[in-house]
Amino acid sequence: MEHRRPTSLDQMVRSLQHLVTDEGVGRGLAYKPGPTDIFIAPYAKCGTTWMQQIVHGLRTGGSMDFDEITEVIPFLEVAHDMGIDIDAPQVAAPRVFKCHLAWDAVPKGGRYIVVFRDPVDAMVSMYRFFEGWFFEPGTISLAEFAGHFLGRDPRKNYWGHAASWWRQRGRDDVLAFAFEEMKRDLPGVVDRVAGFIGGAIPPQTRALATAQASFDFMKRHERQFDDHLVRQARDAACGLPPGGASSKVNQGEAGRGAAVVTQDIRDRFSERWRQTMTAEFGLDSYQDLVRALRA
Repeated sequence: MEHRRPTSLDQMVRSLQHLVTDEGVGRGLAYKPGPTDIFIAPYAKCGTTWMQQIVHGLRTGGSMDFDEITEVIPFLEVAHDMGIDIDAPQVAAPRVFKCHLAWDAVPKGGRYIVVFRDPVDAMVSMYRFFEGWFFEPGTISLAEFAGHFLGRDPRKNYWGHAASWWRQRGRDDVLAFAFEEMKRDLPGVVDRVAGFIGGAIPPQTRALATAQASFDFMKRHERQFDDHLVRQARDAACGLPPGGASSKVNQGEAGRGAAVVTQDIRDRFSERWRQTMTAEFGLDSYQDLVRALRA
């Protein structure tokens, strides 16, 4: 049977439902963390791969000896369906996992790094990530995709994830950043991550990890961050043809989303923010969240 890339939103959603299996997700959720395990847990397209590169550089002294970063930092919810044993030894300490889980779902007992990002930027980044992988380029409009992003199940959407982690931001085992802060002061972010994961990490290792987490460096090594191993393992199950594109190193910029969407979309995102983050936390906008984190 010949696989074809989706050309409608409904087809895309059906295809995405097969990216992981219930068994695979269940095995990830059942993992029992050790006290030094690190979970990198932003919402999708909110700086996850960037933070993986920082943490891996710090724990290995800058090793780039991997075909795809998923090999050395397993994706908790997808690992089993990729044939990766999450209990297997890792290449360096501490053990590190990637996930997109809300606080309520993530396995407890480890340490957690979360990155917040402007929801419009996250949506636009996700659209570009899926285009050419989960849907044929040009067949789903950005406005349609924005409606899908806004309409996701509250247990899986951006705002439910953000609220769950915002409630926990004062915990000693949670370290929270804004994507924009990573852009503004990457060396400072690397220093804070180094202190959080523990161990004597010398200044030269921190400097190397910072350099290797720069946009230019990651763009030059783009294939190591592009999910090609995820595609190889799961495209057939999703009914997708081989050879899709899924780069995670795009523009390396913050705040561009609002410039490419309509005022109607911006208004809908602002209203959702008011219904959730403003209503519970008094944060009038995403910029308020960034300022609160910086303070």
